[in-house]
Amino acid sequence: MATLPAIDQSTPITPSGKQDFLTLMDLPADALKAIVADAIELRRAYERGERTPVLAGRTAALILELNSTRTRVGFEAGMQQLGGQCLIIDAKNSQLGRGEPICDTARVLSEMLDVIVIRTLEQAKVQELARWASVPVINAMTAQFHPLQLLADIQTFEELRGSIEGAKVAFIGDGYNMCHSYLNASRQWNFDLQLACPDGYRPDPGVFERCERAVFAESVEAAVSNADLVVTDVWSSMGHEADAAAREAAFSGYQVTEALLDRAKPEVLFMHCLPAHRGEEVNETILDDPRSVVFREAGNRLHSQKALLKYLLT
Repeated sequence: MATLPAIDQSTPITPSGKQDFLTLMDLPADALKAIVADAIELRRAYERGERTPVLAGRTAALILELNSTRTRVGFEAGMQQLGGQCLIIDAKNSQLGRGEPICDTARVLSEMLDVIVIRTLEQAKVQELARWASVPVINAMTAQFHPLQLLADIQTFEELRGSIEGAKVAFIGDGYNMCHSYLNASRQWNFDLQLACPDGYRPDPGVFERCERAVFAESVEAAVSNADLVVTDVWSSMGHEADAAAREAAFSGYQVTEALLDRAKPEVLFMHCLPAHRGEEVNETILDDPRSVVFREAGNRLHSQKALLKYLLT
């Protein structure tokens, strides 16, 4: 198992007249709830064919050091729908790929853009970018956190089931970036979180111990019992390719199936951030089960990202 550096959430990034979104803890709970409410309205407007160019003349940069589908499309299409534009910066074909310090890149891009979005394995790199940028910086996923996905997940749940406050959520699988962000979400939205993670793949203690409403379940079945929402993620995330065989063995018994969901509430929802590995963390058919909302969840990445952009830029 690859060892990640300890996660320090005790010292916030010092703002420089702007607001960053590096983890869910960077914004107050009321702001997060307002963003989700706006995302719900933006989806309704989108379905009515309405577009409001509130970010006309604004430009975002999306720095991609890792592969991306939902994040990239959400920001490119989202900025266009809001009247702005999004530039994709491939680290391999930019000066970052030739060794330009992140502090210099941050200051250069701040002279030209309104917001910087970055996807990279290193949370420290995102924090360094935010320290030096004079425009908002958004974490589009690191090895430690994936806060954008949680905005879409909460939006999806509340569209279909109402407020998530007080709900029981079961997270099954790797205590990695999605698990860390669900722990933070539990703190911000006040829901109970049952974790089922194999030994050796539990979340960072520094994140877990700050979440008063999270516990480790005795088994996968116990975690899912009476749950309102069941969530899983891939067993081998980006950066874990070399550990795939060991992880497959460690996560045996952690697959989400229809039979496992039957242990939850009848109205349970199932989510997965995608892409999914059918036959591993999920069986071949669960994504198409009526209780699965993974494709609506994926679509909501567009609207929740638009809502976040509106919040940070207007």
